Amino acid sequence: MGKPLVELLDGFLVLRTQKGTSLAGKKALVAEWYEELVRKAVPGLVEKWQPTLGVQVKGIFVRPMKTRWGTCHPARATIRLNADLAQKPFACLEYVVVHEMVHLLEPSHNARYHALMGRFMPDWKTTRKQLKPVPTRP
Repeated sequence: MGKPLVELLDGFLVLRTQKGTSLAGKKALVAEWYEELVRKAVPGLVEKWQPTLGVQVKGIFVRPMKTRWGTCHPARATIRLNADLAQKPFACLEYVVVHEMVHLLEPSHNARYHALMGRFMPDWKTTRKQLKPVPTRP
């Protein structure tokens, strides 16, 4: 068999590995696949939203996160996204990207932040409900 492969076929996640691959090895392959899916999708979303929000993202990082879907570092204009967003509907990924980008305008979750989210993404609260509960990794 060739290189290990993870793909989605007819709604099923298919994993092809070498015989004897450990469960931990299989989980790592799937985790890498999720990260890659998010990495590929995010630049287009950032490009789409930067002109609308009037912000410039200088760095995007994707990794497994234990308790959050995303974080923002306003001083550096960077955002970090949870690789597990690949398992959610695309609208959830877009919501988290916009959520973190709005933090470049307003760092806290105050009334101004909520007003900005409502202005730029009026249905954000509905989409956010699809992300409950927050991820919890061991």
